[in-house]
Amino acid sequence: MYDCLIVGGGIAGLQAAIQLGRYNHKTMVLDAGDGRSALCQSYHNILGYPDGVSGPQLREIGRKQAAQYGVEFVIGKAEDAQKTAEGFKVKDGNGNTYNAKTLLLATGVMDRIPPFPDLMPTLGISVYVCPDCDGHEVKDKSTIVMGSGNPGANMALTLNYFTDKLTYVNHENKEVDEDALSALKEKGIKYVEGPIEKVLADGPDFKGILLANGEELTSERGFIAFGGNEVKSQLAQQLGVDLHKNKHVLVDPRTKMTNVENVWAAGDLVAHSEQTTIAMGDGMQASIWIHKTLLAEKG
Repeated sequence: MYDCLIVGGGIAGLQAAIQLGRYNHKTMVLDAGDGRSALCQSYHNILGYPDGVSGPQLREIGRKQAAQYGVEFVIGKAEDAQKTAEGFKVKDGNGNTYNAKTLLLATGVMDRIPPFPDLMPTLGISVYVCPDCDGHEVKDKSTIVMGSGNPGANMALTLNYFTDKLTYVNHENKEVDEDALSALKEKGIKYVEGPIEKVLADGPDFKGILLANGEELTSERGFIAFGGNEVKSQLAQQLGVDLHKNKHVLVDPRTKMTNVENVWAAGDLVAHSEQTTIAMGDGMQASIWIHKTLLAEKG
């Protein structure tokens, strides 16, 4: 029986694991290994990393740091969670079952990214998904927004704050509202309809795209905006946790506990701005209140 089971080994889960380990609580992290932070090759807006730091590097540092305090790690995807008389029971895809007194959900969000192999090494270095995180990286640079319908149009309009050298490629030919089309035209943003055949890149350096019609568009930077990102709140739903209308988890702003007693949530899964630094804060805040709860139960 663990004191706390953390589902998700991204930034929020790791920060919580480090702190719970420092409290000497028996803690396990169940991690599928496929979160957002496993893909991002560079974060640029984190205090202490002026030259950027990759998600995989942060995860590796975090795992080593947590392991120093006795935190256990298991690679696997949690598929079922149930409340029990003693706490909680979580089963992974391999049929293994884990029991814990408290549960922290840090399962995150997964962006809808088109399956172009040359795209993956560019993520966070020359192609981005978050304008708050990386809008600055396209400042005054030619930028192609690869997207779908209104989400792509809105991203292009948002990025116009940083650059006026914008092209929006509506890869899926989804409908764009008339007011959005008018705004694109007014801002001088080039609008292209038609599927992308290939992403052009030299390793981490985005060069542009090749359209299915044979036209090649070159650019210094890229952004992805397809909408329909997956909020990984399935376990929360199984446990009866209250969700926001967009499927993000609702938590107490002070404690990060959900409406279900002894179930906490942290990171991108929670209804707020999806930022690495906020995920760290969430994980820390949740771990402090998990500690308080465990102490109270011991009497």
